Amino acid sequence: MQQLPFDKRSGKIWFNNELCEWQDARVHIISHGMHYASLVFEGLRVYNSKIFKLEEHTDRLFKSAKILDMKIPYSYNEIIEATKKLVSDQNIQNGYIRPFVWRGSEMMGVSAQSTKINVAIAIWDWPTYFDPDLKLKGIKLNISKWQRPPQNSSPWESKAAGLYMICTLSKHQAEKDGYTDSLMLDHEGNIAEATSANIFFKDENNQLHTPIPDSFLDGITRKTVIELAKSKNIKIHERKISPNELNNFKGCFITGTAAEITPVGKILDYNFEVCNLIKDLSVSYEKLVGK
Repeated sequence: MQQLPFDKRSGKIWFNNELCEWQDARVHIISHGMHYASLVFEGLRVYNSKIFKLEEHTDRLFKSAKILDMKIPYSYNEIIEATKKLVSDQNIQNGYIRPFVWRGSEMMGVSAQSTKINVAIAIWDWPTYFDPDLKLKGIKLNISKWQRPPQNSSPWESKAAGLYMICTLSKHQAEKDGYTDSLMLDHEGNIAEATSANIFFKDENNQLHTPIPDSFLDGITRKTVIELAKSKNIKIHERKISPNELNNFKGCFITGTAAEITPVGKILDYNFEVCNLIKDLSVSYEKLVGK
């Protein structure tokens, strides 16, 4: 069934401190955020009408905006309360929240010192990111030709729109080639992340290995899973991981607000088990979020 386009949906969007009709939430096509990627955003989940990690995501939204030299014209508490009210008013039981901040149309050029900083929050129903049946046997990843840039080449600690350009290119190619998603390497050729999720590997000793987030976002779900694993006395190794090590691992999964905990069954010709450790972590995560 074809998905309804996002500009044709109904409901309300919080737009610069006002609630407007979904289809009336417009910006001009000559907008700095669209032309120069001066936009940051967040992604949050709603489970049974409760927002998961609202404070942490809002903190990161403000941090991302600061990194991109944008001062959000509303307070932290105003964004928190606006998000809660939107979920309540829209009566969203299980959904996805997208707050975002961008530069407007007052200037058009690389320098945009005098542009207005706009803020909007949208929310919609979204039960799951990957096909539930696919998650049972694990998704398939290729390895992208695009690599995460070095730390001095991008604002990698922010959730900035421009950083997702190579993610879209990577995922499109993966889907064309029959894969679900794409594994991305860093500028040194080590494993970094999937296109919009962090990655973990399980070894034969039931210990977990995950890349050090030094050129990509340290996900909030990633941190949550690490805490869950430690509470179960599962040893975590945060380290550089070479693609040459893939044959040494028995299990693999990705984590993210959208992906939650999704097992990986295959990366190119390397196969992984959807093992009990991954299943147990996934069940614990679902209990934690109130799913």
